[in-house]
Amino acid sequence: MPSDIAVYGLGVMGRNIAHNMVDHGLRVTVYNRTAAVTEAFVEGLPADSTVHASYDLADLADSLARPRVVFLMATAGKVVDLVIDSLLPHLDEGDVIIDGGNSYFQDSQRRWQGLREHGIRFLGMGISGGEDGARHGPSIMPGGDPQAWPLVRDTFQRIAAKADDGEPCCRWVGEGGAGHYVKMIHNGIEYGDMQLIAEAWQLMRDGLGMAASEIAETFAQWNRGVLSSYLIEITAAILRVTDADGTPRVDHILDAAGQKGTGRWTAIDALQLGVPLTLISEAVFARTLSAMKDERVAAAQQLGGVTTGFSGDRAAMLKAIHDALYAAKIISYAQGFLQMRTAAVEYGWQLAFGEIALLWRAGCIIRSGFLDDIKKAFDRRHDLPSLLFDDFFAAALRDAAPGWREAVTLGVANGIPLPALASALSFYDGYRSATLPANLLQAQRDYFGAHTYRRTDRDPETRWHTHWSSDQTEVAIDD
Repeated sequence: MPSDIAVYGLGVMGRNIAHNMVDHGLRVTVYNRTAAVTEAFVEGLPADSTVHASYDLADLADSLARPRVVFLMATAGKVVDLVIDSLLPHLDEGDVIIDGGNSYFQDSQRRWQGLREHGIRFLGMGISGGEDGARHGPSIMPGGDPQAWPLVRDTFQRIAAKADDGEPCCRWVGEGGAGHYVKMIHNGIEYGDMQLIAEAWQLMRDGLGMAASEIAETFAQWNRGVLSSYLIEITAAILRVTDADGTPRVDHILDAAGQKGTGRWTAIDALQLGVPLTLISEAVFARTLSAMKDERVAAAQQLGGVTTGFSGDRAAMLKAIHDALYAAKIISYAQGFLQMRTAAVEYGWQLAFGEIALLWRAGCIIRSGFLDDIKKAFDRRHDLPSLLFDDFFAAALRDAAPGWREAVTLGVANGIPLPALASALSFYDGYRSATLPANLLQAQRDYFGAHTYRRTDRDPETRWHTHWSSDQTEVAIDD
């Protein structure tokens, strides 16, 4: 019998996805550019396995039912283009190519448009959950050719993670690069969540002098409340692991964070769209700063480092740190959804924001109970401009704000860097300010560059310029 789908690329993610598909009753052709990798994959399979091992692209194409579906798990970037080019001679009009890698959304947009000229239906499919998610059920964010989606919907909803209500974390996102765009925002929020948790950890460790075991128990308790999430859960687990000498293993891990670029893509796109993505951008910069390890060590000797000595009510401060983490998490998601809202207009997508929140409830790195609250917010108001306008989230922020400020103050007083917690608080204060000092900025711009300004007490469409350095007269400027 012909295979239902081909998986091209048998790295960790590709082979786990292939196993997942087989587990769900699919007939799968597997291919890897290095034949030995394919051989190793099929070596341990049972004799009655539905896997077909392919060692050339002509055989791969011949093994598939029509229309053919080829699922790529290749390294993002130029490699994906090379793989697509190598496949095209073996495919026919109406066949489907799916890129399941961590591709940049503009590349997916370009591939979708280019492959249409060949009659090939392209899907750019964001996948989250790491190797465990790939094997047992990831969160899947498909976008691209809407005509291709019905052909593969059953396959991917079958292998996707299932939320507590049984719904698959796999729903159509939108045309072109929309699927990989939503995955990019997911990864940006992931950067923010991880940084926020790290800052809360440092406040407890360096600000309150808590031992790793105490902090682990605190995170475990928090995981049973509004902060319930995969990242909080694994943080508690990490802090419980010790080396042979009884010291926390995390204390011996080099404090230089890596990154693969998706967080940076999110920040760059925010700048291009004019979205104030302050928290996620600071999380990206925090990783960049952490990588400057030698320079930081030298600067600590030159400038001094963190000071400690908290003598207040530790239980109250722990509650403050909890509230700060919760409030900043709300801001992180609010900024991410604000960016998607802006992108939907810019790129012509019809994004269903409540449905996107449901995609992330299981299988992915940012999965949490918090996402149900986001879905409810968009159910209450489909045109919600920001999560901060929803009564539930507005009340949560107002309640958390006093503790949030106390936690940030603790960091400032002790020289503990809090780029994500503090920038989130600044965004919150700026977003709720009816008046900001930008009028002075605009006057400065007009002074040195004649960039003009508008007045609050006159026609808002009229632009004005003052001769600041001469007689200070004001003149209306025609566009």
